[in-house]
Amino acid sequence: MPKIRRLLCCILIISQLFAITTFAEPPAWPSDTGIMAESGAVIDVDSGTLIYGQNCINNAYPPASITKLLTALIVLENCKLDEVVTFSDTAMLSVEADSGNKLSLVAGDQLSVEDCLYALLLFSVNQSANALAEHTAGSIPAFVDMMNAKAAQLGCSEKTHFDNPSGLNGDTQKVTAYDMALIAKAAFNNEELLKISSSLNHKIAPTINNPNGVSFRHEHRLIYTTDPSSEYYYPPAVAGKTGYLRLAGNTLVTYAEKDGRRLISIILKGSYGQYFVDGKNLLEFGFSRFKNLVIADHESHYVTGEEPVLINDVSYHASDLMIEPERVITLPNNANFEDAMLTLEGLPSDHPENAVALLRYSYNDRQIGKAFLLLKDSAKRPGEMAPDSESPSGSEENPSDASVPDQSEDDGFSFHMPSLPVLAIGVAAGFALLAVLSAIWVFYSKRKEARDLAARREARRRRLQASGEEAEFQRLMEIRRNKDAIARQKRNDSSKED
Repeated sequence: MPKIRRLLCCILIISQLFAITTFAEPPAWPSDTGIMAESGAVIDVDSGTLIYGQNCINNAYPPASITKLLTALIVLENCKLDEVVTFSDTAMLSVEADSGNKLSLVAGDQLSVEDCLYALLLFSVNQSANALAEHTAGSIPAFVDMMNAKAAQLGCSEKTHFDNPSGLNGDTQKVTAYDMALIAKAAFNNEELLKISSSLNHKIAPTINNPNGVSFRHEHRLIYTTDPSSEYYYPPAVAGKTGYLRLAGNTLVTYAEKDGRRLISIILKGSYGQYFVDGKNLLEFGFSRFKNLVIADHESHYVTGEEPVLINDVSYHASDLMIEPERVITLPNNANFEDAMLTLEGLPSDHPENAVALLRYSYNDRQIGKAFLLLKDSAKRPGEMAPDSESPSGSEENPSDASVPDQSEDDGFSFHMPSLPVLAIGVAAGFALLAVLSAIWVFYSKRKEARDLAARREARRRRLQASGEEAEFQRLMEIRRNKDAIARQKRNDSSKED
């Protein structure tokens, strides 16, 4: 019995250690960085995670020429590259007196949409922004309406507003760093815009004042340099846009790629030279301190097991569901996938056709990624007839009648995974059960050992009896019993002294 008690104590102690580990808080979100600029942010392009922000959500600042990223995105979504843009008097004159005319353009010049975009993104030509706006929307004010509508569509807050397509001063032209990150994310997900913005130089077609055309190079020093050892140069930087106004200070957007990850940093109200260092430091912080994990490679909930999966009162087979491929979450390097909290949400209005729910992940109340839960192509929606079967009425079933109803973002439908304390209780209960089972096994093992010993002694007694030596056997057993009695008495005396 003393051995059994010691064994049980060891098992219970081990189970408690596992329970304590389960209750441990996940690693803190790294925030030991900073910038000299007033505002800035760095986000992961693929997960949408805000990795770090400084005055980035509630504080809006003049954006200056980084505005041109939104202008270029809208143009590319509405125009073809080979369309011809004619520079009007309005396009030439709707700039501030000291804003310059970098390409010596004049009213009547004609360039392709593509050339105008290169002049816009690489060389920050304000007149090109105006001409593209007129070409796309018919007038600059109409294009500005498109800009603000697009910003709202991308999720920008009411603090962000645009007055013109170039980024020049406007009474209400302001943007938050986080909203600018949302705009830049959409911009650099446009392949043509990324191609243009990542080019180091370009030569446009001839114009009135430049009959042989004119060449220019990228103004973003993290991307283009003649001195690779410069502190401003950052090899992972691929594309971006600079900006400057006296009111705005130096502004910067930088898109970078490293080790299969894509990040964007935003700098608002920066100072000359330092704003490049700030942008680089934010990117390096994001690359070195965080990682991305593919959701489908780690998440087993809803897509494995034999039990039916109930979503919005509709039952699915787990084998018929899959997680949207390639979607990722962003975590600190020392965190695990299991540290993230999963929430099952209803479908937004722009969901894929075969989506049944949205999986959203958070970490310490920070949104870190999402993926749609999809019905596999080979699976039929609940209530649908198999392709070769007939409906009871003999007519063909209408698939749309049996489809899962769409869910809006605010329909209140959500399911939360159990919290860590609940999981910890389950683990502790499991270890307690293991301890009980172990004790039972030890008890029955001891009983079997005692029975085996008794059987061996009886067999020996019979052998001695048959050989005429039973008396000697009984004498030896009596000596053994006396020794056992003396040992028990000593243990009892010792226990009383304690």
